[in-house]
Amino acid sequence: MRVKAKFWTLTLSVLFSLLALDAVGDFIKQTTIAKVAKIYGEDARRRASALNSLMTSLQDATEQEKLIKVNDFFNSFRWVDDMQLWHKKDYWATRMEFVGKGAGDCEDYVIAKYFTLKQLGIPTQKLYFTYVKALRYNQAHMVLAYYDTPKSIPLILDNINGKIKIATQRTDLVPVYSFNGDSLYLAKQEGLGQAIPGGNKKQNPKWMELIDRIGKEDL
Repeated sequence: MRVKAKFWTLTLSVLFSLLALDAVGDFIKQTTIAKVAKIYGEDARRRASALNSLMTSLQDATEQEKLIKVNDFFNSFRWVDDMQLWHKKDYWATRMEFVGKGAGDCEDYVIAKYFTLKQLGIPTQKLYFTYVKALRYNQAHMVLAYYDTPKSIPLILDNINGKIKIATQRTDLVPVYSFNGDSLYLAKQEGLGQAIPGGNKKQNPKWMELIDRIGKEDL
């Protein structure tokens, strides 16, 4: 009986280990990786697989570690203008389109980082798409802001300056407004700012269009 008990204990232990491995491998499904490869090629497969491996390795990491690793991963992609890449003006690519191309503009970096960090368990109320004016280039730009608390000074994840810094250290950026999947806000350098009535649906059609395409791309 003791032998049988030990056998079943070992068997269950192995089974649970296999189930755990299968679960952590589901950040990006293998069918999704195969579809990305079919559309964009083998380099895209490698990028999608690398993202899946990164996310698997970060499942038990601290939020700070997740921010750094995800920021570094996507910042390795090439910056390419929307017109050159998609033949459209101001096109917001889904994460898998960005991974597929291995390139994009500032919004695409932010979108990919946002949804990856969200999938890794960071609450959306901590993550804000933030429109800024990049003073060095005298142009509109987008970054991802991470708020540890609603009133804290955010950390800035940016593709121009790859090092994560607090907002007050980014004197080259002037905030305009911020939003996430839940709310739209007027930006302030040290907080979330004032809520704008109507939320994303009325105030940010690009966001709603993006969410619609994510739902339809079957990836």
